[in-house]
Amino acid sequence: MCNLYSVTKGQQAIRELAGAMSDRTGNLPPLPGIFPDYAAPIVRNQPKGRELTMARWGMPTPVFALQGKKSDSATNVRNVTSPHWRRWLGIENRCVVPWTSFSEIEVRPDGSRPPVWFAFDETRPLAFFAGIWTRWTSVRKVKEGETTNDIFAFLTTEPNKEVGAIHPKAMPVILTTREEIDLWMSAPAEEALKLQRPLPDEGLKIVARGVKQDEGGLAA
Repeated sequence: MCNLYSVTKGQQAIRELAGAMSDRTGNLPPLPGIFPDYAAPIVRNQPKGRELTMARWGMPTPVFALQGKKSDSATNVRNVTSPHWRRWLGIENRCVVPWTSFSEIEVRPDGSRPPVWFAFDETRPLAFFAGIWTRWTSVRKVKEGETTNDIFAFLTTEPNKEVGAIHPKAMPVILTTREEIDLWMSAPAEEALKLQRPLPDEGLKIVARGVKQDEGGLAA
């Protein structure tokens, strides 16, 4: 389950690959470490076309998982047959989430849990996670109290070989081409959800270990 990722490519590259017609992010800096509940860029469907904007990472948590918790945020979506998630699978709530690397936690024999960063290669080329978004009112941080935010999460699936060697439970659903982005953003749910599959084996490389931010994709 990915709970840390980076996006270090510029907003023009994001707009071009995702086909965004408008941009509400202002001057978007490189983001070498995006944590849960951080604001991050997404591309979502809007009446006048796709829009690049910022949203907070974490969708509403299913009711059964909220027991005993004081705040509400689910970063990953796996069971798309659940009524909780089905309500946001329509085109109007789909988004794509740009990334250049993501990390999974490696549990070592000594009990340490360092992050391991994955990318397509050492240059950290741009790609996207398949995601969903909504506008929601809830308590995300106790000190903030109840707030209303645009929020998002991305889908996960079974891991491929590289990710599974570190985290055997799941990996994000990755979209690598404009065709896959268009399918996720515009196809009926039955067709779009066929993209909920692992990236082929040998498709990712480990590009960093043990660091909280992946700055390898930043220009010198």
